[in-house]
Amino acid sequence: MSVTPDLIREKLTAEIGAIHVDVEDTSPNRCAASFKVLVVSPQFEGKPLLQRHRMVNNCLAEELKEIHAFEQKTLTPEQWEKQKAQ
Repeated sequence: MSVTPDLIREKLTAEIGAIHVDVEDTSPNRCAASFKVLVVSPQFEGKPLLQRHRMVNNCLAEELKEIHAFEQKTLTPEQWEKQKAQ
């Protein structure tokens, strides 16, 4: 199975109720070895950063086996709106 930005986006949307997902392939030549992801989900409300990241890592457990680098930013909808306003 090849990991694609669309696959990552679809899984995060379906499994953790993400309302916004940005996925960037940051690997040289876009070879799907390194990704940078922004995930916005109401399920992150009241959860510390580590727990949010664990939710994402659990959701993408199979895909992470094939990825060499994975950078993630996890926000609640309220945090996302504040960030967009800046």
